[in-house]
Order: sequence, then C-alpha cells, then structure tokens
Amino acid sequence: MSFQPVKFYQTGTFTVGNRLLPDNERSVQSTLRRTNSLNSGHRACQGCGEALGARYAIDAAMEATNGQLIAANATGCLEVFSTPYPETSWQVPWIHSLFGNTAAVATGIAAALRVKGREDVRVVAQGGDGGTTDIGFGCLSGMFERNDDVLYICYDNGAYMNTGVQRSSATPPAARTATTAAVGTTPGNTFGQGKDLPAIAMAHNIPYVATATVSELRDLEAKVRRAMEFRGARYLHILVPCPLGWGHDSSLTIRMARLAHETGIFPVFEAENGEVTGVAKIRRKLPVEEYLKPQKRYAHLFSPRPREDVIRRIQEQADRNVRKFRLLEES
Repeated sequence: MSFQPVKFYQTGTFTVGNRLLPDNERSVQSTLRRTNSLNSGHRACQGCGEALGARYAIDAAMEATNGQLIAANATGCLEVFSTPYPETSWQVPWIHSLFGNTAAVATGIAAALRVKGREDVRVVAQGGDGGTTDIGFGCLSGMFERNDDVLYICYDNGAYMNTGVQRSSATPPAARTATTAAVGTTPGNTFGQGKDLPAIAMAHNIPYVATATVSELRDLEAKVRRAMEFRGARYLHILVPCPLGWGHDSSLTIRMARLAHETGIFPVFEAENGEVTGVAKIRRKLPVEEYLKPQKRYAHLFSPRPREDVIRRIQEQADRNVRKFRLLEES
C-alpha cells in the first residue's frame, strides 16, 4: 500500500498524534502545506462526507503538484454547495462542467496544457457517483481508453443526493431511495444491479486505480500523492457517507465510512495496470448489521420485523469482498 498506518497510543483522542511525528510524516491538513483549496463558507450539510473528502483530496493534490493544479467539477452536490453564484469556496483554478462530461472537459484541459508545453500543471476531474457511474460513464471510459493524463476522483455517496436522493448505479442493494421504495417482497434497491466502477477502471488497464474512505484520511492523502506520480489516466473512488441520504446522525459520518470497510462492504485497495498491488486489511471483521442499523435507508430491514433473508444476502456480498481482496489480517 502507498500508506503505512501510524499507530498512536494516546487514548480518548484521534487528533494529538500528528504532533509526535516528523514534519515529513504529518498529514497535509496538519501542516503549513495545507492550501485550503476548498475553503470555509461553503453550504454543505453538517457532517457531509463529500466536503471532507474533497478538501483532503485536493489539498493533497496541490501538495503533490507544488500548487500547479486545475480542477474540473461535474454538476452535483460538490458543485452546488461550493459555488452558489456569484460566490465560490474554491481556491484553485476550477471549471464547472455539465453533469456528464467532466472527464471530457478535463481531457481537453490536459490536451491544451500539453500543446502549451506545460507539463508541470496537472489536471483533476471530480464528480459524484451519479455524474460518474451513470451520466458521465461514456466520457470517463473514453478518458480511460485514451489514457489521458487526468486523475478522476469519484465521491461516492450512493445516490443522487442533490436532486432528492434518487437511485444511481452506485446505490447498494436493499437501500431505500426516492425511486427504490421500501415496499414489496424485495424492498429497496434491487440486488444484482449497479456498476463496480473501480473494477471497470481496472479492466481498462490504466496506470492507477484506488479506493479510499473519509475514515482513513491519511490513506486518502497518500493515494492522491501516489496517483500524481503516474502519467496517464488514474481513478480514485472515495466513499463519502451522506447524513441526508443515508439517514444517519451527522456525527456518525466517519464511523459509517469505517464500518463500511470493517464489514467488508467497501473494500479499500489500490491497483496498477489492472492488478491489485495492496489492500487495507481488516483487523476485526464486523457483521453487516452494525453498518446497516444506524442508517434510515435500511430501517425497513429491521422493522416491523427483521428481514433476515435480505441481511443474509448483504452479508454474503461482504464476505465475498473479504475473500476476493483477502482483507482479513492473518493471525
């Protein structure tokens, strides 16, 4: 893995540890290298995982490029809450694209920089799961196939949150959305649908693919830095819990992301040229119920009676991820 976890032995806090590390080992957010690329004043919901993920990812990209960065941003939550005209919270050259053509816009930026001989300036494209796995899927696949020099970051919150929490092709099975009601014999989103976009990116044999969550922000930063070491198409898929759409308390955003990994529902790994090169191990595997119960989008699985058959299918998918990526630490 690009990131070697640092073990801190303080109890009752997750913040003090950075002060014990040499400067070069501290996270970007704890040093003067932080650029605040997504600055304060935006209008994200309390506990927004996407705002947190974008802040860390872009600040890490700015550090890796010595501040020579241009960002293209799809329509969606991230664009809407950060740039209510005529205001903006972005402190980097930033271009708003349509919902579905962010990868194409970023490709054009990269091509223009190449013609101008500006190899020092790098390009990042950003979008939510709707603008990435659905509306922008064709442009993104084209970017991968051409191996354009762009890092594409997908902030995955599992639905079209900005327009009313409609289902996307990244919505997990059995989850309730505005378009997958919790009714009938198979309540919530249908099993067997959707797209595993990190796997699709790997199938294009692009130089670098990785997944991350906002519960391990040092790992997220390390993967952005690693991605910037490559030329060509790169893809980073970040799980960003959404209190509004998931129906969990805003204070639980980090915990929900951590549980997604520790249950095996969201495997955290990185790959180069189509082959997995490292995984984030699970120290103690947890049952999927611990992840599902705090979320109102899964409330129908526990009330008025437990849907043990549906929960069992979700557990089977998590177990399959654990086996496929060998996520469990060996004793």
